[in-house]
Amino acid sequence: MLARSCGDLLLDVHADPDHHRSVLTVAGPPDAVAAAARSLARTAVGRLRLTGHAGAHPRLGVLDVVPFVPLGTTPPDAAVAARDAFCRWAGAALGLPCFRYGPLPDGAERTLPDVRRGAFAAVPPDAGPPTPHPTAGATAVGARRALVAYNLWLAGGGTTAALARSVARSVRGPAVRALGFELARGVQVSCNLVDPATVGPAEVYDAVAEQLAGTGTTIARCELVGLVPASVLARTPPERWAELDLQVDRTIEARVEEAGVGG
Repeated sequence: MLARSCGDLLLDVHADPDHHRSVLTVAGPPDAVAAAARSLARTAVGRLRLTGHAGAHPRLGVLDVVPFVPLGTTPPDAAVAARDAFCRWAGAALGLPCFRYGPLPDGAERTLPDVRRGAFAAVPPDAGPPTPHPTAGATAVGARRALVAYNLWLAGGGTTAALARSVARSVRGPAVRALGFELARGVQVSCNLVDPATVGPAEVYDAVAEQLAGTGTTIARCELVGLVPASVLARTPPERWAELDLQVDRTIEARVEEAGVGG
């Protein structure tokens, strides 16, 4: 249902039952991507309900985050323009409160964590009504660089949610956002690598492994959520790709070429 609403621009779907969350990646010419995002938004708001949501991951609404990311030669300003246009449309057409993150008109930079912490209090909606949609909640709409969403599953006699949260705090920094979760399938350190040219999967794996040393817990497996920029794969030793859940056909560039949606 959600995937079909994206049409031919859909590159990847990652569905996670523990977080009760799906990540859909679309790419193509700016106007086509904007149309796919609107189609997905209509479907999500029309068919899904936030009431009773039981996922572990923080969320604002059924359409939690809509990031616009410039690829190739597309300028960053195009992502900002697409973000702002989507906010205006979703606020007016769907009655959905929208919070912008990324560069703002006054020159400030608002992060996604800023929105999650301050929505409807310190941070009012940039578009749409001042209160949450009754069934869909609200949406964070961003303009940002490509990031890598990455999970590390822990195992061993010393594994606890408290340990995962402690490790997440230790590896968190300007290039890494991290949370620790106890989920139905195990304990996880969930990361957004927001500057993967500096801290990519290999670096965060090694940082987590260092924090786990002597605890009786190890990294059981890694999980790439969605796709990874080819530049990040290129700077990762090939002999570590399997360990890190990386491969060539899971790069953004490979999927764009396969789908024929460049431009």
